Amino acid sequence: MKPGNYLLFLVLILAVSCKPQSYEKTASGIKATIDSTVVQIQFYTPEIVRVIKSLPGETVEKKSLSVVKEPENLSFSVSESDSIISLVSEVLAVNLNTKTGAVSYGAANGNALLTEKEGSTAFTPFNDAGNETYSVKQSFSLDPDEAIYGLGILQNGKMSQRNQKVHMVQNNTWDFSTFFQSMKGYGLFWDNYSPTDFTDNEAGTEFASVVGDCIDYYFMYGKNADGVVAEMRNLTGKVPMFPLWTYGFWQSRERYKTQDETVGVVEKYRELGVPLDGIIQDWQYWGDNYHWNGMSFLNPGFPNPQKFVDDVHKLNAHLIISIWSSFGPETPQYKELKEKNMLMDFQTWPQSGKEAWPPDMNYPSGVRVYDPFNPEARDIYWQYLNNGLFSLGIDGWWMDSTEPDHLDFKPEDFDNKTYLGSFRKVRNAFPLEAVKGVYEHQRKVSSDKRVFILTRSGFAGQQRYGSNVWSGDLGSSWNSLRNQIPAGLNFTLTGNPNFNSDIGGFFAGVYNKSWNDGTASKNPLFQELYVRWIQYGVFTPMMRSHGTDLKREIYYFGKQGEPIYDAIASAINLRYALLPYIYSTSWNVTSDNSSFMRALVMDFPDDKKGWNMDSEYMFGQSFLVAPVLNAQYTPEKVVKVDEASGWNKGNAKTKDGYPLVDFTEVKSSPVYLPAGTAWYDFWTNEKFYGGQEISKETTINTTPLYVKAGSIIPIGPKVQYATEKKWDNLEIRIYEGADGEFTLYEDENDNYNYEKGVYSTIRFKWNDAEKTLTIGKCNGEFPGMLTNRTFNIVLAAKDKAAGKEIVSDPDKAVAYSGDEVVIKF
Repeated sequence: MKPGNYLLFLVLILAVSCKPQSYEKTASGIKATIDSTVVQIQFYTPEIVRVIKSLPGETVEKKSLSVVKEPENLSFSVSESDSIISLVSEVLAVNLNTKTGAVSYGAANGNALLTEKEGSTAFTPFNDAGNETYSVKQSFSLDPDEAIYGLGILQNGKMSQRNQKVHMVQNNTWDFSTFFQSMKGYGLFWDNYSPTDFTDNEAGTEFASVVGDCIDYYFMYGKNADGVVAEMRNLTGKVPMFPLWTYGFWQSRERYKTQDETVGVVEKYRELGVPLDGIIQDWQYWGDNYHWNGMSFLNPGFPNPQKFVDDVHKLNAHLIISIWSSFGPETPQYKELKEKNMLMDFQTWPQSGKEAWPPDMNYPSGVRVYDPFNPEARDIYWQYLNNGLFSLGIDGWWMDSTEPDHLDFKPEDFDNKTYLGSFRKVRNAFPLEAVKGVYEHQRKVSSDKRVFILTRSGFAGQQRYGSNVWSGDLGSSWNSLRNQIPAGLNFTLTGNPNFNSDIGGFFAGVYNKSWNDGTASKNPLFQELYVRWIQYGVFTPMMRSHGTDLKREIYYFGKQGEPIYDAIASAINLRYALLPYIYSTSWNVTSDNSSFMRALVMDFPDDKKGWNMDSEYMFGQSFLVAPVLNAQYTPEKVVKVDEASGWNKGNAKTKDGYPLVDFTEVKSSPVYLPAGTAWYDFWTNEKFYGGQEISKETTINTTPLYVKAGSIIPIGPKVQYATEKKWDNLEIRIYEGADGEFTLYEDENDNYNYEKGVYSTIRFKWNDAEKTLTIGKCNGEFPGMLTNRTFNIVLAAKDKAAGKEIVSDPDKAVAYSGDEVVIKF
């Protein structure tokens, strides 16, 4: 307890025990002292309530790093009866028990939602690097069968996060947001950035944080999962749009060592006719580790940086580049930041000045992490980034190690001072502030290029800063692939829709044996895993191949006409065919708070079989994605055998001595079709009714994919990059069996003019009973927009297996010039 407050604390205890409880009404709620705890309840909106708890005599001045919402001026009532102070808005009823201090929440219609567990509010004195403060915790009581989701990107393979303990400190492959939402339609955001334990067991559901001057959390009621996501974004920030080109296919490797090698990859894709929109330049283009993250091309392999960027652009591709949250001691950034005491001192990566692994600590790298909580430090970071890289025309940022890397951890490392206090106090918000610095500075410099940041860590609110979070340096395994589905879905349910993973997994060394040439083309175990991962990657917000140990470019997997090559090419081409659907979905994410990856509970809350489904999900409103997540042709695990013959010693081998696998064999995979609608097999157009599990025949080139009845799907042209052709001849697929609608969104594909209303929408509406499609009037305009086009309307039917062909023979070709058209079938 802070000096001088103890006597006041005792006096307040006596005062509280000797007089009736009372409260003070404030502009947005109430303030009351209950059982020696000051409780403030504040309405931010009719759906969102903030609760702040502190000890008497303590001054609480906290500005949230995550929350950008200010309390609205709204009407609510306050009343007191039978030891209960009640606050009621149009939507929520909040009760404060004046005997126990517990706060409970219900809908205005009387439905109970959540209750604090009585006596669970706790403040424990804690010395935080010389600052006398507290550790804080609060427990809640949930219904026994109540499913909850969120908490971030967790590699635990779980959908519902009940019955577990999660220690929340940002790291390479686990990204934490102290938020969960419930099947009952509410969400809870624990606004604390220090190391935090989330615990759910029979005793209750608890957040406990190492450092907190106060308990501070937000309760929101959205009525359903989409509503909770919308409230979380209302509280912590909306999602800006990414450029169209970010939704194409991205190729990367750890790492391309020269600019000619990087450009050569793009040239090879163009030569093969395989679509590609982006290439990523990974680390050490700056040279040695002493110049770590120098944001300049000091490596002799990159002698002409401007030509490097221009060559990629001439191939109609985009380039993003690796930048970090740390600097080597020979960089000007390091020297300037050190002089201003804006560097932290703990072990980070790389530890050695030499490239060899393991690190040679006789030659320490001296690399240190900077303080992104300091606005001046963020200014310095951008100054060098702008002058060294952005000025060259680089298109986006791969912000690596934004958790950041923290190696050889010692408790005293948390004593490092930041602009906002100890590193311990703000630890988990590091990625939020690091990404914020780049986003806000680039927005000030240019509105012509949308900010796109690929980053390795995320926290609540980061969705507002133009970032797509990937799930870190995963090991290549089937279990890692399986874990990505619940990891991405739970991250989405925290309000951040932008998730991706390294297709194939990052560390693939287990597959790189002496009988393998270091590529991947002759290793059937990795071939199968990679194909299934890339088929899953089609249906994530960013489709990106990356890793080490084995090369991932398509031409290392064989050639056209061979099963693995063709399966990879088919997946990439499918991604491009769906770009009109994906880009329109991205507009729904921005304008209507929708989500790309949707847990089944979001769209089918009444189907209990979907509540904990960790192997399927919706992509947008129409596609049910059920990736093949188990090996069908090869063993899942690499076993110790004679490496000269592979895992199936004694069986048939190729002429090169590798195990022989027939990837043309037909297999099968189970799929659960959610109840309440009919479904169409995307590949065959066969119709099924929901509420049942079926067996889908698969090949290495086919993954289970279903379309919900009533869906309207625009299919784009065959292209080599996202903007190669205009959408003037789209196929529009109608999946009968229910009414449906779809809004086609178009704009200039990049820049922020859409924020000023410079875009267009066309609404398609299907009336199933009347077999009528209405193509609405084109609303809005933008430079270069189409004034005349053709829509090729196709009614999905079993005798039109359109899945493998991008364009089918249309049932009707409709000329469209912007006015409403009604088509009767």
